[in-house]
This record gives sequence, C-alpha cells and structure tokens, in this order.
Amino acid sequence: MYQYDDYDRKIISDRVTQFRNQTERYLAGELTEEQFLPLRLQNGLYIQRLAPMLRVNVPYGMLSARQLRKLAHIARHYDKGYCHVSTRQNIQFNWPELEEVPDILAELAEVEMHATQSSGNCIRNVTSDQFAGVSSDEIVDPRPYCEIIRQWSSFHPEFAFLPRKFKIAVTGAASDRAAVQVHDIGLEVVKNQAGDIGFRVLVGGGLGRTPVIGSLINEFLPEQHLLSYLEAILRVYNQFGRRDNKYKARIKILVKAMGAEAFAAKVNAEFEHLRDGAITLTAEEVARVARFFPQPSYVSVDESAVESSVQQLAEQNPAFGKWLKRNVRAHKQAGYAAVTLSLKPTGVAPGDVTDAQLDAIADLAESFSFGEVRTTHEQNIVLADVRKDQLFDLWQAAKKQGFATPNIGTLTDLICCPGGDFCSLANAKSIPIAEAIQRQFDNLDYLYDLGDLDLNISGCMNACGHHHVGHIGILGVDKKGQEFYQVQLGGNAGSDAALGSVLGPAFTADVMPQIIQTLIDVYVAKRVEGERFIDTYRRIGIAPFKEQVYAQAD
Repeated sequence: MYQYDDYDRKIISDRVTQFRNQTERYLAGELTEEQFLPLRLQNGLYIQRLAPMLRVNVPYGMLSARQLRKLAHIARHYDKGYCHVSTRQNIQFNWPELEEVPDILAELAEVEMHATQSSGNCIRNVTSDQFAGVSSDEIVDPRPYCEIIRQWSSFHPEFAFLPRKFKIAVTGAASDRAAVQVHDIGLEVVKNQAGDIGFRVLVGGGLGRTPVIGSLINEFLPEQHLLSYLEAILRVYNQFGRRDNKYKARIKILVKAMGAEAFAAKVNAEFEHLRDGAITLTAEEVARVARFFPQPSYVSVDESAVESSVQQLAEQNPAFGKWLKRNVRAHKQAGYAAVTLSLKPTGVAPGDVTDAQLDAIADLAESFSFGEVRTTHEQNIVLADVRKDQLFDLWQAAKKQGFATPNIGTLTDLICCPGGDFCSLANAKSIPIAEAIQRQFDNLDYLYDLGDLDLNISGCMNACGHHHVGHIGILGVDKKGQEFYQVQLGGNAGSDAALGSVLGPAFTADVMPQIIQTLIDVYVAKRVEGERFIDTYRRIGIAPFKEQVYAQAD
C-alpha cells in the first residue's frame, strides 16, 4: 500500500496544526458557528444528533495492521470503544469530544492517516474494489490509479469549494464491486484490442434525493490523459453546477439538465486546453505509483493437495464448510484465497467494530495476510491474501472474535447507515430495523437456499445506506413525527446497475420483518431454478410482490 513521503507528512502535520488553532479559536468564542462550519467539514468533523462524528479517510479501503491498532487506540481513549465502517470504505467515530479532535488528528497523522476532504464540497475519498489486485476476474489493478487520483485531488485549490460534494470510484474487474455507476465519476479500467490501458468514464451517477445511474461519456480514455480529463470534468461542473440550491447542486443534476452528450461536448472542449499539459501521466509516473502495490511474497503451494485437505476439514467441520462457501473467495494466485470477515453478527449494528476487535483484526492480518486488510462497500473487512492451508486456523481465530458469521452475500449481510440513533439528518432509526430482520432470518440453511440477496437500509433520503440499489431497499421516512419505512425493489449496484422502484405506502417498524418475509415468500414461490431474488423480480415485475404484501397488510 502507499507510504507517505516527507511532502505528505508535512502537509498533514500542517493541517493538524491549523485545525488545532481553528478549534481553539472556536471554543474561545473567536469564531462563530457559521465561520467554523466549513473549517470543521474540511477536517471530517460533523455535528450529529448526540455528539460530533469524525470521518477518517481510508483511501480505496486499504489499512495496515499498524493503522488498525491506532484506530483501536483512538476508539478506546477518545471514543466509546468502537468505530463504524461506512459504505464508502471510511472509518467513523461517533462520540469524540470536540476539543480532543485535533489530538485525534495528530495521532492519525502518526500512522499516515487523516480526515481531510472526508466531508465538505470537495473531492472525497476515492473508493475501489475490495478485491483489487487479487481477484481472478480482474483486468487491471485499479489501486495505482486510485492513488494517483488521491494525490491529484488532495488540496486541489481549484476544487476546494465545489457546488457540492464529489465522489469518485474506480474498478478494474469484469464484475463491478465498487458501484461505479452511482458515483459522480465512475471509472472502469480497461484494455483495448491492442492491449493499451484506458478508462470507461461514467459521469453524473448518484443516490440521495435524486437517484441517477451515471452516463457513459467516454468509451476509452487513454491512460496518460486520466488526470487531464478528470480536471476537465471538474472544471465544467465547477463553472456550470448550481450553487443556489444545495438539493440541485450535484453534478448528476447538471448532467441531466444539459444532457449527457452536451455535457461531454463541454468536457471535451475543456480537455483540449489541458491535453498533453503538465498533469499528463507518464509511464514512469504510473510505474512509480504502481511500485507501492507490489505482489506480496507468495509461497509456492501444492494447490491440489491443499484443496483436498481443506475439503476434508470442511466435511469434518460443517460450520467451517459453510464459512468456506460464503466468506472465502477465489484468488488469482494459486494456493491463496481472499477472506471476508463479517461485521454482521445479529445484535450488532452493521459495520460496527470494537477497539478489541480492531486489535484482533490487526493480529489476524499480520498472521495470515501480510499485515494488510481492506474495508468494503458492504461494511465488512477483507483479508486479501490468505494461504489456503491456513484457512482452517484463520476460521478458528476469527470465530473467537465474532468475525466468522458465514453470511456474506446473504440477506443478513445487509448494508445499514447509523440512522436516527446517531445522525441528525435521519428521519427514522435504521439499526433496530436491521436487527429485527436479522432475527427474522436466523436460519443459515434457509438463507443459503435464498441465495445472494442485497438488502440495504437508509434512515433518510440522503441514502448513506444505498437503499436505491438494494435488491430490497428500505428507506426511513417521517410521517407527522412518526417513523415509517418505505420499501423499494429491484435495485442493483453491480455491473447491471439499476434503481429500485417503490413498492407502495410505507410501513411501521413493528411489521417490517414480516413485510420482508412476505417478499421472500413471493420470491420462493415464483422463482425458477437458479434464479436470484433480483432475477425473479426482473422476470415477474413488482406487481406480485405488491399484491401479496398489501393483501396481508390489510
């Protein structure tokens, strides 16, 4: 993973000193709340329902064991003993004291971490595929390009005050696991017939109040023009994006208003002024950054012998066998596998992890995966490089720490924002709904029979839980001061991205588990062999689900 140089360290150190001074002035009454607002947002600090929330950047989801231990220390000494993995691969602390935030930022800087640009109207943390560099379906490792974009966008003076926040996601695999079609800019790293590396560029995707699937504006952007073209897009947005209404200020609104073709024309015109300029990527620069993502020191493994041994252990230990099927993924290196540590045991807020667990994950990373982990869009943790002959030992160790729930990709591996328990923007609680659904579907064999199913929950229209792109999406709404939940069906965040359709009138919290059960019952009754929930929905449409749900509700 990328290691900071002296310039990086100096920049972050200066920012910490600057924010410490700003915080002290605010607490002394020398800065008003209005003056302090943009300053704290530039450093990842929100004021939530009950306390400040600090969002810490995790570029493209990569963390070292050393960084994990620092996060554990911060959770233990500055928070309430835990933190939260967000849907954009970041780490959030929900209970820091305002006067201690500069100290937290200083401690983060010690391990090459920061919270700059994790909020505010700027280019946010660049996200990617949690299996980047190891997946068997990968075309090009996207991580060097993520890092190049991170360096270009950090403290970019031209884009520090955009009309609204701006999010970029990058994938390099055949299957999209980074949800690139619902980002302000989505990049797919590809190769043309000649073997040249380039990018498919999508613009104007996003969720929130106005969900939109991004528009393809460049089928093949040559590698060397990556930053120039991104800069052209941001310039057009900065110039023409609305600033009079924050609900209409995202780039998706601009692209929709202008039309993708007209928007692309303006980008191309701007790009002509930047083409072959100072920020044109050279092969040497790409190679320099790529050196920070070397192939680990894999050992030679007798694949067939190891596979036979693992399968024998699975037959002897059915729980291990279930974990293998759900939490272990094929690796491009023979004899290795990628393992997902589930942060979704029933009774725990999805994505929450304690200080002790963070230390335990660091230990697991050092013992089994070259000292590195990845955070995921689905709010879990990945050990990307595990030897297959160590899978059983890892499973036993993970089980002791509560990470071995074999539910990855199932209905109970749901995405859930913090909701009304923490967020001041939320209309309703999300976490209790998630737990109630998990308890409704607590039979693993039943879950496995249902197959892959994405269920996403958001506490408000800002869609931090990505409810629009869940196969089943749940949105908390307010009705005259009471919490209700609207259901959507048919969303998808993958390569065939789609936005869900509203089922009908919203429901009260107490009936939500039964509503989901009814939806599942319809799926089971209507599916044909091999169909996932999303496949059945696409074949039969929303009507059978709606009819059954509201018939029972009456």
